Amino acid sequence: MESLKELFKIGPGPSSSHTVGPRIACLRFKEKYPDVDKYQVDLYGSLSLTGKGHYTDYICSNTLYPTPTQVYFHDEFQEEHPNVMELRAYVGEEERGMWRVASVGGGTIQVLNECDEREDVYPEKLFDEIQLVCEEKKISLFEYVMLRDRDIMPYMKQVYQTMKESIHRGLTTQETILPGFLKFPRMAKNMYKLAIEDNDPVSREKSLITSYAFAATEENAGRGTVVTAPTLGSCGVLPAILVYFEENKGVSEEKILEALCVGGLFGNLVKHNATISGAEGGCQAEIGVACAMASASAAYLMGLSTEQIGYAAEVGIEHHLGLTCDPVGGYVIIPCIERNGVAALRALDAAHYAKTLGGMKKNFVSFDAVVRTMRNTGKSLPMELRETSLGGLAVEVKVKHSEE
Repeated sequence: MESLKELFKIGPGPSSSHTVGPRIACLRFKEKYPDVDKYQVDLYGSLSLTGKGHYTDYICSNTLYPTPTQVYFHDEFQEEHPNVMELRAYVGEEERGMWRVASVGGGTIQVLNECDEREDVYPEKLFDEIQLVCEEKKISLFEYVMLRDRDIMPYMKQVYQTMKESIHRGLTTQETILPGFLKFPRMAKNMYKLAIEDNDPVSREKSLITSYAFAATEENAGRGTVVTAPTLGSCGVLPAILVYFEENKGVSEEKILEALCVGGLFGNLVKHNATISGAEGGCQAEIGVACAMASASAAYLMGLSTEQIGYAAEVGIEHHLGLTCDPVGGYVIIPCIERNGVAALRALDAAHYAKTLGGMKKNFVSFDAVVRTMRNTGKSLPMELRETSLGGLAVEVKVKHSEE
């Protein structure tokens, strides 16, 4: 598996596969073919079908600026992946270079027609293998990350700082409406105000966590700078849990960073063995995985054992199996923002299950098994329910299109 640097990417919203991935592809392509007269970008599959709502054409043109760029949308799917784009560089009418790129989720890209080597830093590919190393060396999951991903901590500090900043911006912004024709209101600021005025500790906890999750995802929908965790569509779940433990439970930032590494480890396992792309696996691959990561982080902060942490992460995915990706209007707003809040709350529930049930019995479903199940379930989902806006809520919820 690759470094956690390849899982946690910092970039502009609203979609890791539709904005961060294409932006990285355009930057690398521009670097290889800098002195040309024009670029052409062809978007296929999900990149095309929901590209307008995700501002894919805008991010491509803006990244390749000042060179003139034409972006074309094609509804057909390519066999390599649901998210494929072709980039062409021209001098006059002569084509000087072409890349076929798959945006495979979480801002990660693969250049399909050229050698695209990747460096693995984790020799273990399954949680069972990682757990065995931890048992043999008598180390925690965080210590395991430090053993394999030795120089990761400075970057993780930057990642967590960006997560916190996205939440604090979302809670204090003066903007009231998110971009796009949905004219959807921002709710995090008002939710936070209600939370801090709530005298019921149970209700207060739920409202605080939800407001944090909403704040980050509203920043994402507003094209702000956020972190893939594991994607931008699910960027509010893990930060909500981490910030809640630091700012309301008095946990030190040092311990929070350890939990961030532990949560990232589980996201990395899913990315390697299945997918974190909504276009490939549905929203179970985004929100489900985010919930698993947050569940593992919460369990770590609660002092649970390695086995119980794996239990929590498994529960986080298991009860999101089959979740569809059907964004209304192609925006990462409905149902995405609410799903982040719900998943953050479910992450605490999963950690609680791991603490109670995990202390009484061995989990019947392993983390590795649920990842395989999620991968196979994603393959069974109809194309209409995998980030195409051709089914589900995207067609049931009628919205009026208008110019922004």
